[in-house]
Amino acid sequence: MPEPSKAAPKKEAKKKEEKKEEKKEAPPPQEHKDEAPDDVHPPETPDPEGLFLSKPQNVMVESGRDVTVSARVAGAALPCAPAVKWFKGKWAELGDKSARCRLRHSVDDDKVHTFELTITKVAMGDRGDYRCEVTAKEQKDSCSFSIDVEAPRSSEGNVLQAFKRTGEGKDDTAGELDFSGLLKKREVQVEEKKKKKDEDDQFPPEIWELLKGVTKKSEYERIAFQYGITDLRGMLKRLKKVHVEPKKSEAFIRKLDPAYQVDKGNKIKLVVELSDPDLPLKWYKNGQLLKPSTKYVFENVGLKRILTIHKCSLADDAAYECRVNDEKCFTEVFVKEPPVTVVRGLEDQQVVVGDRVVLEAEVSEEGAQVMWLKDGVDVTRDDAFKYRFKKDGKKHFLIINEAELSDSAHYKIMTNGGESEAELSVEEKQLEVLQDMADLTVKASEQAVFKCEVSDEKVTGRWFRNGVEVKPSKRIHISHNGRFHKLVIDDVRPEDEGDYTFIPDGYALSLSAKLNFLEIKVEYVPKQEPPKIHLDCSGKAAENTIVVVAGNKVRLDVPISGEPAPTVTWKRGDQLFTATEGRVHIDSQADLSSFVIESAERSDEGRYCITVTNPVGEDSATLHVRVVDVPDPPQSVRVTSVGEDWAVLSWEAPPFDGGMPITGYLMERKKKGSMRWMKLNFEVFPDTTYESTKMIEGVFYEMRVFAVNAIGVSQPSLNTQPFMPIAPTSEPTHVVLEDVTDTTATIKWRPPERIGAGGVDGYLVEWCREGSNEWVAANTELVERCGLTARGLPTGERLLFRVISVNMAGKSPPATMAQPVTIREIVERPKIRLPRHLRQTYIRRVGEQVNLVIPFQGKPRPQVTWSREGGALPAEVQTRTSDVDSVFFIRSAARPLSGNYEMRVRIDNMEDCATLRLRVVERPGPPQAVRVMEVWGSNALLQWEPPKDDGNAEISGYTVQKADTRTMEWFTVLEHSRPTRCTVSELVMGNEYRFRVYSENVCGTSQEPATSHNTARIAKEGLTLKMVPYKERDLRAAPQFLTPLVDRSVVAGYTVTLNCAVRGHPKPKVTWLKNSVEIGADPKFLSRHGLGVLSLLIRRPGPFDGGTYGCRAVNEMGEATTECRLDVRVPQ
Repeated sequence: MPEPSKAAPKKEAKKKEEKKEEKKEAPPPQEHKDEAPDDVHPPETPDPEGLFLSKPQNVMVESGRDVTVSARVAGAALPCAPAVKWFKGKWAELGDKSARCRLRHSVDDDKVHTFELTITKVAMGDRGDYRCEVTAKEQKDSCSFSIDVEAPRSSEGNVLQAFKRTGEGKDDTAGELDFSGLLKKREVQVEEKKKKKDEDDQFPPEIWELLKGVTKKSEYERIAFQYGITDLRGMLKRLKKVHVEPKKSEAFIRKLDPAYQVDKGNKIKLVVELSDPDLPLKWYKNGQLLKPSTKYVFENVGLKRILTIHKCSLADDAAYECRVNDEKCFTEVFVKEPPVTVVRGLEDQQVVVGDRVVLEAEVSEEGAQVMWLKDGVDVTRDDAFKYRFKKDGKKHFLIINEAELSDSAHYKIMTNGGESEAELSVEEKQLEVLQDMADLTVKASEQAVFKCEVSDEKVTGRWFRNGVEVKPSKRIHISHNGRFHKLVIDDVRPEDEGDYTFIPDGYALSLSAKLNFLEIKVEYVPKQEPPKIHLDCSGKAAENTIVVVAGNKVRLDVPISGEPAPTVTWKRGDQLFTATEGRVHIDSQADLSSFVIESAERSDEGRYCITVTNPVGEDSATLHVRVVDVPDPPQSVRVTSVGEDWAVLSWEAPPFDGGMPITGYLMERKKKGSMRWMKLNFEVFPDTTYESTKMIEGVFYEMRVFAVNAIGVSQPSLNTQPFMPIAPTSEPTHVVLEDVTDTTATIKWRPPERIGAGGVDGYLVEWCREGSNEWVAANTELVERCGLTARGLPTGERLLFRVISVNMAGKSPPATMAQPVTIREIVERPKIRLPRHLRQTYIRRVGEQVNLVIPFQGKPRPQVTWSREGGALPAEVQTRTSDVDSVFFIRSAARPLSGNYEMRVRIDNMEDCATLRLRVVERPGPPQAVRVMEVWGSNALLQWEPPKDDGNAEISGYTVQKADTRTMEWFTVLEHSRPTRCTVSELVMGNEYRFRVYSENVCGTSQEPATSHNTARIAKEGLTLKMVPYKERDLRAAPQFLTPLVDRSVVAGYTVTLNCAVRGHPKPKVTWLKNSVEIGADPKFLSRHGLGVLSLLIRRPGPFDGGTYGCRAVNEMGEATTECRLDVRVPQ
């Protein structure tokens, strides 16, 4: 009977194999091809215009096998032999350089060229789109094909063949089954699956080399697109799982560190160690070969190769590479730049509108980055190029081409390690007259020249005569040369006489002078004529006075007449002047005598007398010469007071005013150490006290003063002593009373809100009686902390307190308490603040130290007493009491010191009491009367009594140990047992046992145990084994999906896999459905089942492959179904 049952399945298996072979041999029906959508399997129609006779076809191959594709090209009609290139994706060219790609080319007699591409040991990374390109001079053609790689199919075979019967020469049905063959085969299958799985996880070498060097995530997508990898997510997952073992270097024993850091200006050494001292080594910086120089020094020390970089700069911050033949090692050098400081700061400047301003600063490093700020706002180059930045080594410049009033501000230069600030002051431009015009008296046909000088070279102007503008002509010439303006009139006529005025353009200023025409009348003069001096102001001393500025030229022209020609003499007092050359000399003409002083001095001032004589008579005249000069510098220049951004400057008038009254003063200031002075006023200041503002607090300044009269400006005075604008602080805040007694009061406060650059040197506290204004200092020396106890105060008085902060600028405004304070002790009820851990029994071990601090409060200071249970304290106990706490101290605790200690705090009739319970403990003694009460089976009952000495602490438990009387090795059987009896189990039959017990408390176990007086002997007894009947379990179960299908959305053309997991026994039959229709043997779909994990692979899905997919599992116990939605998106 068993034979027919065996033959039936064999016949059915043969029929199924024959049907499969028929399906393989039978060509696919044409109808099926027509129904297939174009985007899934496009029909390959021959291209009559192409170069291919046959194109490469799409291929599906199992992982680990070799695949070969071929293309045929007709070469008879081509102008030259064709050339073929193979590409993966779009641009990745395949060639013989790859270890797994082989190219082959052959030509037959009909000039048909056959090109073959062979890929050995195909991996999952090889699947994708490929392209074949043929070129023959100007003719070109290409075609695409795909290679799909699937997992290897497991060949299970006939499981029954793995079973063997024991015994040789026996029938197949005889003997016992031998499973060893099945187990061995299963081991082989597991190894093959593991090997194939490792092959699936591998990538082609060229892709793997690219993936190893990827640094950006976007590079993965580019590589996948370039090599036609459609499963990008799967590639990344496998890349994470692959463990890349570092390849052991053959050339390097020690490589470069990943990175080095060095400070700018220092040197650094890069060291590698080679395996062979004869190996050639090269150093590269950013891919450029380095050569030995003073900066880069190469050293060989044994196997070590050292690259030393001297004086590292920012240019040395780069990637360095060391090459030995084909091996490389890399590193990066980071150059740390030290902070840049400002070596020479900005200086204050004062300019007028239109001037060019250059702010200059010097930093510690060349080429450093700096930031310019104007009143805290970044300064940048604007469209009009108003601000210009310049670098010259370590110097940095901010240039303002034409200054405006809006440019007045505080400018700051900032680096990463310092800053400097300066003030720029721009004032309105004023025109100054350097040389005024002088009145002229000319004769007919002579030349008249009016000349003036102003401060600005660019200023133009117009000339007027008696209010009418003068126009240039042949006789009248107008010129402008720099600061000088001239009006020249040739051949003067009587009508040219009048008032001439020069008016500068754009200024409310005018310069005037008068032209006098001297008419000469010819009269008959007798030959004998007494001498005469022709001066209009003869005899008038006030009009004969001539004022001259020191340093200018003085020329006294005196017209004379007389016949015969008179003799002229010049005198000043008794001094007679006769010289015709030198600083003081006389020029004589027929009718004119001139006294000339080239450079007037103060000593030249006086009365000069001219005398003319001839035989007919004599005449004389007196001229007064007054020499005026600029005044002397002001005296006693000093700074009398300073503030937060101001300072008051005072001085005394100069001793000599230069002969002219002082009209005012000019002031200048500068920062200490700077050479640039800044004017504080453009108009003269009449007083001798001036307040300078807009100063920077905390910066040292110096000032000087100039005196001004009608002649000019004096030399500068001596500089003031360096001073710092600084202000007293604001008043202290939150002045409160903290404590008060009969003679003291404790005041506390907070620092001022505004402190400034001067800081706070300390505080002064003052008090006065209520209704009085007499403040008394509570402290003679400044107190730095924000609190003070004022002592020696009158008891019972109501006092007001105030606090003053003091710094180098002086005292601040006082901060006064709002309410007066009565100086009287405030009685506070005594109270002991016993710590929480002392409110219960305080336990210490024998020999330990006891040091307890118990705080209390009360006013006035309470009286503290200690006692022990109503008596005095033992000699070993010491106490120490302060104003706020009491210390309880025992150097070495002993059990007799245990007990209740009372602390009492008393103020008059008020009292507070606290009890301290102290217990000094130690280890307990051993238990008493340990004995074995009963023995049954493998158990023994022990019982004992508590120890006589519990160590002054509660017994927390007992530890029980046992020992075999033959070995007497003790083993703990019970710990921390509180009862005084226990049962010891699992004793070995036939052995005799002895027991011992330790007592325990908070200090630990007792030093000595108590041993049982009697022993426990465990008798042997017969044992019977009772087998529990075995009940077979029913493991059958209906199918159940542990992991259902999940909705997916994919891009058309990219392979997708649907996964789920099912459980059931017997093994369920699985069917895949699309839109509730069973998926047949369609090569587009590939289903896999293994260990309950089900997957459906859809190759290159198109828009028509979207829909609802389901998986149905059926066995004899039931059925289960799971579904999901697949959306296929077409890229735009």
